[in-house]
Amino acid sequence: MSIPTTPVAVKDGIANPAPLGLCAFGMTTVLLNIHNAGFFEMNSMIFGMGIFYGGLAQVIAGYIEAKKNNTFGLTAFTSYGFFWLSLVGLLVMAKLGWVAAPAANAFAAYLLMWGLFTFLLFFGTLRLNRALQFVFASLTILFVLLAIAKTTGNESIEHFAGYEGIMCGASAIYTGIANVLNELYGREVWPVGAVNK
Repeated sequence: MSIPTTPVAVKDGIANPAPLGLCAFGMTTVLLNIHNAGFFEMNSMIFGMGIFYGGLAQVIAGYIEAKKNNTFGLTAFTSYGFFWLSLVGLLVMAKLGWVAAPAANAFAAYLLMWGLFTFLLFFGTLRLNRALQFVFASLTILFVLLAIAKTTGNESIEHFAGYEGIMCGASAIYTGIANVLNELYGREVWPVGAVNK
């Protein structure tokens, strides 16, 4: 007995990698920021997600975006995939004693560079949809809040950033699943706020 499937129109013969990239980013971001909000310690679960889902899955999504000739998707997913890998590297290399841990101002500079990069990519989302605009705007704010928390050592700011990061990650998960459902059903099941180009 065959299982019926719903046909999905794929114009170029390559599936849409955006849901994979968005869900990988979103789920890893939520888990890290539950830690930032103060609910559990930095642990191997976060590192594992950062390497394999937030990291490698987004790099794969970025590679597929390149095959689809989507420069924005390539740049965003590949960059954030390597962000997660570099973040885990920064934390693990210091824990293993390979190199000194970055000073607070150095870590803040790292976060601010990613905040600037995200802010610049935000302008690309103005031609895409409202859901992605929210993801990139809230991610920019998250990087700035985390940089301030690192610089000042203020735990309250870090906890606030954690809650903001949970919201950012959840919005990415929503956008990723909306892409899956809307494509699968051939109509807007979950709205993403399409922009008139």
